[in-house]
Amino acid sequence: MDQKRFPRDTSPLEDFRLPPGLVNILERLKQWGTGKLGWLILVIVLLVWLASGLYMVGPGERGVVLLFGRVITQTDPGLRYRLPWPIQAHNVVDIARVRRAEVGFRTVAEGPTSATQPVFEESLMLTGDENIVDVQLFVQYLVQDPVKYLFRTRNPEEVLRASTEVALRGVVGQNTIDYTMTEGRVVVQEKAKSYLQNLLDTYQTGLLVTEARLLVVDPPREVRDAFHDVVRAWEDRERLMREAEGYREDVVPKARGEAAEMLRKAEAYKEQRVIRSQGNAARFLKLLEEYQKAKEVTRDRLYLESIERILPATQKFILDTGGEKGRGVLPILPLRELIPPTTPEKAKETLPIENEGR
Repeated sequence: MDQKRFPRDTSPLEDFRLPPGLVNILERLKQWGTGKLGWLILVIVLLVWLASGLYMVGPGERGVVLLFGRVITQTDPGLRYRLPWPIQAHNVVDIARVRRAEVGFRTVAEGPTSATQPVFEESLMLTGDENIVDVQLFVQYLVQDPVKYLFRTRNPEEVLRASTEVALRGVVGQNTIDYTMTEGRVVVQEKAKSYLQNLLDTYQTGLLVTEARLLVVDPPREVRDAFHDVVRAWEDRERLMREAEGYREDVVPKARGEAAEMLRKAEAYKEQRVIRSQGNAARFLKLLEEYQKAKEVTRDRLYLESIERILPATQKFILDTGGEKGRGVLPILPLRELIPPTTPEKAKETLPIENEGR
């Protein structure tokens, strides 16, 4: 190549010449395009900036809108708009999601085969009777006030965990280890829940505790077996007391019924004896009246009735030891031959009736 024709600092395109008319057209298009393109870019940027104020609040969520860092309103679920940053900003908080906190343990694996790991720094607590107990508490909570949740505390979850430990230690420290491990377990967890909610309200965390459940309430591992024996003995005692109470409820009504029946029988026997005694007394009074009228006749009649009652089936002869002619046999009518023979038992039944008819 010829070095003179194409010097090193120049390009071959510089020697290319366009027609003058085409050059004028290109210059006009260049001037017009530069101004329009700038405005177009500016409009696009402005639209994008304005569109950045659109935001979505999902179901179960709550939006919090800030104007220069100050909360001005809360928004419900749906497509919402606020002025773009830096004029306004927003935060979306899920207020329907149930959150959880763990004290005394940590879940290391989720799912069907979940596993937990104890945290003894949190779980070992001192009871009111100066015993050590291993307590694990599971807490479920919701965000009740999004504004307090976002701006009143720096880390609400950590505040809740620390408050849970404080509440649990305070309640456990007011009760004995036996009460905490046995019949007072439900009472302890309810008191811990109430105490925790009061602390969260005091700290203005915006959180609402929905459930607090004691998962583990055991003595330390070194003495756990001995305490379990005590608990089992306590449970056996309660079971025996319930069985004894059931036996009492079964036996006492039966005994009362039997006693009432015996009383009724005694009353009936008393009435029967009284009536019989009254009849005997009335009969005796009648005999006394007859005896006073004719003593010898009544005495002889009673004597004969007694002999007839004592010896009902024996043939008897009556001798007259008095009279003008002296001793002799008193002629009597053969009444026994006219009466059909009867058994001694039947004779005993009929004799009192005959005596009463005399």
